[in-house]
Amino acid sequence: MNMHSEMTDAAGAAATTVSNVRGDQFDGPTPDTEWDVRTLLNHLILWTSYSAECRAHGESVSEELMAKDFAAEPDFAAGYRAQLDRALAAWGDPAAWERDLNVMGSPTPAADVAALLIAEMVLHAWDLAAATGQAYIVSDAAAEAALAAVEANAELFRQYKGFAEPVPVPADAPVLDRVLAASGRDPGWKPGA
Repeated sequence: MNMHSEMTDAAGAAATTVSNVRGDQFDGPTPDTEWDVRTLLNHLILWTSYSAECRAHGESVSEELMAKDFAAEPDFAAGYRAQLDRALAAWGDPAAWERDLNVMGSPTPAADVAALLIAEMVLHAWDLAAATGQAYIVSDAAAEAALAAVEANAELFRQYKGFAEPVPVPADAPVLDRVLAASGRDPGWKPGA
C-alpha cells in the first residue's frame, strides 16, 4: 500500500466535498449529533489540512488555528484545497515518514499518524457529504487504509467517546460502509432521519 497515494485520494474526496458545501447549510445536523455542519467543516479543515501539514514536520497545530472559524472565510473551499496541497507536499517528503511523532505524549511512527489522518479525512468528509446531501466518492484503496486505521484504534477511540459502538453491516458490504460502521456511523444516515 502506498499510503501517500491513499492520503492524496482521501484529500481529493474531502476537497470535493468541502467545495460543495453552501453557507445556508452551516446550521444543519450531521451524523455527529453534537456538531452542526459549520463545526464539522471547521474540524475537517483544521485537522486534515493544517494539522496534517504540521504533523509531517513533526509539529503540532497552534492554539490560534484551533480557535479559527475557517467557514467564515468566503473562499474557505479554495483555502482548504491550497492547505491540503501544502499538507500533501509535506507528506511527499520521504523524511516525513522516517520519524516518530508525539501523539499524546507517546512516540508514534509517522505511518501510523498518516493512517489516522486518512481515516479522519474519509470519516469526516463522509459526515460532511451526508449532512449536506452529497454523494461521497473515495477510492477503495483510501477506504481500506481508513478501515485498517479505524479497526486498529476503535476501542481506544470508543473509550474517549470519539467513536460510537459499531453498526452492523453485511460482511460483503462495500469497504466504505464497513469503515463507517466500524467507527459507529450508520452508512444510511440522512439529515432528519
